[in-house]
Amino acid sequence: MDKKDEKILNILKENCKLSTQQISKKTLIPITTIYNRIKKLEKKGIIKKYTLSLDYKKIGKPILAYILVTVDYKILKRINKTQHDLTSIIKREEAVEEAVRLTGVVDIMVKVRVKSIDELDAFITKYIRNIEGVEKTETMIVLGEV
Repeated sequence: MDKKDEKILNILKENCKLSTQQISKKTLIPITTIYNRIKKLEKKGIIKKYTLSLDYKKIGKPILAYILVTVDYKILKRINKTQHDLTSIIKREEAVEEAVRLTGVVDIMVKVRVKSIDELDAFITKYIRNIEGVEKTETMIVLGEV
């Protein structure tokens, strides 16, 4: 990767819907070069996917929360599961945007979007806390996003 690739990536991070022609105008790099560099970045796996940013309030999911999950490894060992397995189970739920394994005091962090506090409460108390191997949870509700 060089400075031209970095320029292209920074523009795509802001708006991945821009055409190669629009990116060319912003960077003053020829269109064919832009096209070839993007294809190369995709082939190398540097660009893994294109995504979009939603207004979650407008689609009825205004509540964003992070749930910190502590795992009981004795139970996981007894049921022959791993932290990875537990994370995969959690990730299957529709409300879950991300579920990642961590080092430190907390074992898994789950990012969820829901329509209400009641839905969040049900997700935590009826789903997460009832998964075998989950010892405890701590929930942080996001007050605002930038």
